[in-house]
Amino acid sequence: MTGQGIDQATTDHETADQGTGQAALADAVHEAVRERYAGAALTVLRGEGCCANGEGFGPELYSALERSELPDAAVLASLGCGNPVMVADLHKGERVLDLGSGGGIDVLLSARRVGPKGRAFGLDMTDEMLALARRNAAEAGIENVEWLRGHIESIPLPAASIDVVISNCVVNLAADKQAVFREIARVLRPGGRIGISDVVADDSMSPEARAALGDYAGCVSGALTFAEYRAGLLAAGLDGIEITVTNASGDGLNSAIVRAAKPLEDAPATPTEHDDRAVAAKLGSGGCCG
Repeated sequence: MTGQGIDQATTDHETADQGTGQAALADAVHEAVRERYAGAALTVLRGEGCCANGEGFGPELYSALERSELPDAAVLASLGCGNPVMVADLHKGERVLDLGSGGGIDVLLSARRVGPKGRAFGLDMTDEMLALARRNAAEAGIENVEWLRGHIESIPLPAASIDVVISNCVVNLAADKQAVFREIARVLRPGGRIGISDVVADDSMSPEARAALGDYAGCVSGALTFAEYRAGLLAAGLDGIEITVTNASGDGLNSAIVRAAKPLEDAPATPTEHDDRAVAAKLGSGGCCG
């Protein structure tokens, strides 16, 4: 084998090792998240209530009117950090996708907003949460819903099939956030939009500082910074990016609403002050800490 061939073989081997390591990390993240939220779903299914993550999380983020529309189990299973339905500006007849739909609170509220001619999809990787969501939908008598099993890094829906993507404190849990952003852009129709509630870190927080605050499944170490979030969405082809803080914890972490849109066909993405594609390139299989 020539020297060039040996060099190429070495490079291929190193690339394969890197890919294997990234896949193992993604599997570990998925399992940690699945285990945490499966436990939460089983707690609700057993009628034992549930456990919001603390101030600024859970059922308290929904109005009394919204809570009254749904079964108690859907409300109790809410572990989010916001109310994306409140800011999604849903319209009759639209198709809505909720990433990491859990017990279904945001899917069911969305289904009521878009009406019988619209449709709301809930995507979750946890069988226990999907079982709870189906039970909640049946109890509420809501039929214009569809539950999907899978990972948000690989959405099992056709391209350009969704008007609005919402999510409630789930993107920060993803093993590969740039894949999530690409998938959001893929399934959105041109002119479609997102309304995501998430935990976002101050730009001054390093990956090490985020990791020191808590585990990945607890919505802390996986949080992107404001700059990383903007760069990731922009690199995926979304524009009109706005990140609005709804609750600051004081330790560099913030609950925030993230808005963006998919440009109409042939329209260029609008640059922002954080148009840093180098940052986006770092949002690989290790999430913010990769």
